[in-house]
Amino acid sequence: MLLLFLVVVGLAVVLTRDLLKATMLFAIYSLTIAGLFALLDAGDVALTEAAVGAGISTVLILAVLALTPRFETTKAGHSLPALVIVTITGAALVYASLDLPQFGDPANPVHQHVGPYYIEQTYADMGIPNMVAAVLASYRSIDTMGEAVVILTAGLGVYALLATRPRRRDKGDR
Repeated sequence: MLLLFLVVVGLAVVLTRDLLKATMLFAIYSLTIAGLFALLDAGDVALTEAAVGAGISTVLILAVLALTPRFETTKAGHSLPALVIVTITGAALVYASLDLPQFGDPANPVHQHVGPYYIEQTYADMGIPNMVAAVLASYRSIDTMGEAVVILTAGLGVYALLATRPRRRDKGDR
């Protein structure tokens, strides 16, 4: 049911020309995805999707909409090149995915080296029963800190962009 709801919301986003309505539909989509992640027992991903996808992103898009027209205007003649680019990119991604190992194959490289070490040694090394938290907080702590710095930098950049007041155009600036 959730997947069907996601398809309906996605189609509604594509078909609407009201940017405020599209923003609200994106927020609903993100909350639904967060709920889906929660059902799949991926609590950390669900919280991140709810906070970033439905929360921060929606607020930022609404702030941008305060500076732009509410309704999308379409220009004729621009859809064919975009369709060609999307088709070529999609075909390249499908072609590249043919080289990936089979999903769930126990002979995949990730199942041969790092995964077994984490499974066997995490509790002995960290003393934390939650393997995901232990891996993120210890084995990959520098990576996690780097991701936090990237998110902080992006947030500061968005704040800097939104904190400046737009210039009013004089009649001679057209």
